[in-house]
Amino acid sequence: MKFADLGLSPEVLKAVEETGYESPTPIQEKAIPYVLMGRDVLGTAQTGTGKTASFTLPMIDILASGQAKARMPRSLILEPTRELAAQVADNFETYGKYSKLSMALLIGGMSFADQDAKLDKGVDVLIATPGRLLDHVERGKVLLNGVKTLVIDEADRMMDMGFIPDVERIVSLLPPLRQTLFFSATMSKDMRKLADKFLLNPKEVAVSLPTSTAATVTQGLVIVKRAEKRPALRKLLEKEEVKTAFIFCNRKKDVDILLGSLMKHGFNAGALHGDMSQSHRMETLDKFKAGEIKLLVCSDVAARGIDVSSVSHVFNFDVPTHAEDYIHRIGRTGRAGQEGHAYTIVTKSETKYLDGIQKLVGRDIPILSIDGMDQIAEEGAVIAEREKGSGRDAKKGRRRANDDAPPAKSSRKSAPRDDDKAPSKKSEARNADATEEKTKDKKPPRRSRQANDDQDPPVVGLGDNIPAFFKIPLRKTAQK
Repeated sequence: MKFADLGLSPEVLKAVEETGYESPTPIQEKAIPYVLMGRDVLGTAQTGTGKTASFTLPMIDILASGQAKARMPRSLILEPTRELAAQVADNFETYGKYSKLSMALLIGGMSFADQDAKLDKGVDVLIATPGRLLDHVERGKVLLNGVKTLVIDEADRMMDMGFIPDVERIVSLLPPLRQTLFFSATMSKDMRKLADKFLLNPKEVAVSLPTSTAATVTQGLVIVKRAEKRPALRKLLEKEEVKTAFIFCNRKKDVDILLGSLMKHGFNAGALHGDMSQSHRMETLDKFKAGEIKLLVCSDVAARGIDVSSVSHVFNFDVPTHAEDYIHRIGRTGRAGQEGHAYTIVTKSETKYLDGIQKLVGRDIPILSIDGMDQIAEEGAVIAEREKGSGRDAKKGRRRANDDAPPAKSSRKSAPRDDDKAPSKKSEARNADATEEKTKDKKPPRRSRQANDDQDPPVVGLGDNIPAFFKIPLRKTAQK
């Protein structure tokens, strides 16, 4: 099948042809006709299958007729991350070059004033992350009651990141009569329940099992000790013919540590994680796409939907703790039918996560043997000794810092407590005095109300020299 067979306009077909694509991917082939019909769509497709174009291409044709009003977008696309939102915006610019459509991108890290200026002019397509969109809604800068098409992209990632309450609030502000396109890489029971809230009689399209990995990706495992991870990664980078590669870490702080190690050994690398400013993240990603950076060390912020052509390798420096993330990570390579390689470095403590991954994908990932393992083990031993030494230095530093403090009394040299030996006569006398003092301090037991009634009521006086007629009985006062 060709793109011309899907019912797209000549303007969109011309733009697609200029990008070099001739035939649609399976998700595009199945989803585009239903989107053009105006049907709600529930799409399940693994990352790297061309899912973004399956809704951007028909939306351009749908929005070709009509005009946007100030602060009232005609369509809304929700994305979980800034990078994904920016990528969808790039798709609209590429495929909509021959269509006169206006677009606004609402993501964090960008100027509110610039975004407000675009909204004031009116936009046909609004692409946003949930948090930034709600910021504009609360400031009264955007109205959502004119949205006719809603796209919720990477819905499972939205759920993982805790954005579903924001998404539900946004959907409540939209008109009930609209077209909704719901896309997810996985389709769990919770995800299906969520889709039922937003969709009306949707047409379901799925191109592959959500737990499958692309057949074009060659996978492998390298089993090492913890200290051997970095030497093993460097050996893989030297052994493989790496054009560009993603290197994934589980923690943001480990991204910076690994980046420093790679650069120290002469590798051309950059970093991408959530603590970086938006401008820095976009600059790094642009350099990686342009080939100026060969290796991109990143956290899972880059695992979803970022489309970089000709990525030859993915290296999991850390085994992902969630099995689904493995599929998304290695989906960065082997895209659009190209061959790719994905290698995971595993330590003994990470085998429980590996078991979950192999259970999810339904097969065992082959274990690789690397030439020069003796050298890797030797380097790992040096690293382990260095880290152990740095730990001892840190302890010594803490001891030196406490040298000026007075020495603590040792519990071993302290005198035995009185209850550990027979009491002396002096201690018996002290105990007797203490008992007497406690007895003196004790308050007399509270009398019952009946007992108090047998006595004269207490009086309140101002002293012994005050005449008696100034002394007023409390009970009589209370009765009055």
